[in-house]
Amino acid sequence: MKQNVLLIIMSLLSILLMSFHVTDDIIYGFEKGGTFDLIVVPILVIWLYGTLVLGGRRSGYIIILVASLLGLAAPVLHMRGRGVGGEIAQSGGAFFFIWTLFAIGVTSLFSVVLSVKGLWSMRRP
Repeated sequence: MKQNVLLIIMSLLSILLMSFHVTDDIIYGFEKGGTFDLIVVPILVIWLYGTLVLGGRRSGYIIILVASLLGLAAPVLHMRGRGVGGEIAQSGGAFFFIWTLFAIGVTSLFSVVLSVKGLWSMRRP
């Protein structure tokens, strides 16, 4: 499978998983769920635009790289300190919440690797 197709698939999966994750953050009280949390909408739209419209271009690779690095922050931030144990681990949706963290980490890291590889292949000798 072509590298660019893989990058598009991984990036789209990361976008979907991040939307699930932000929803879970609001449900579990990590975020208030106010209008400030709507900042996620333009971030995901820019990520989606970079993936679908600018895919294969330098600007698309850069948008995907930056957004994927932000995606990597989600599992890191949740696993620091007291982690996701306690009340969250006892809740009904704990499996999905924690699985989403791992899946975001995998798809985001893979997107970072593929976007760096894409940028590297575009360099001028």
